[in-house]
Amino acid sequence: MYGASGVLLGALGAHGLQSVLSERQLDAWDTAVLYQLLHGVLLIALSVWHAVAPDRLIRAAAVALGVGVLLFSGSIYLLCFDAPRWLGPVTPLGGVAMILAWVLLIVAALRFGRAP
Repeated sequence: MYGASGVLLGALGAHGLQSVLSERQLDAWDTAVLYQLLHGVLLIALSVWHAVAPDRLIRAAAVALGVGVLLFSGSIYLLCFDAPRWLGPVTPLGGVAMILAWVLLIVAALRFGRAP
């Protein structure tokens, strides 16, 4: 879902929002799209990994990643359209969730192949 909506939102930013958003807002929009698409691919990889070798760390990483992208990219999209300023601190919370996901992924990768 993050992939399809990321492509859609990227196309919207490239072709439909040029006259609506400032250059700074369009740059922020592009950043949100990039993070959404990249982490959408990672979510697919985590799903495959979990299907092959189920692990609670992989599942936790996927949840943190899904929540992180929603908070990070979602808040940026909304802020581009002058959402309430209190939404601003949500963006770094999403970033922290994505970082947590990467840390969990690294720990799971280091454990992979070792006997529990």
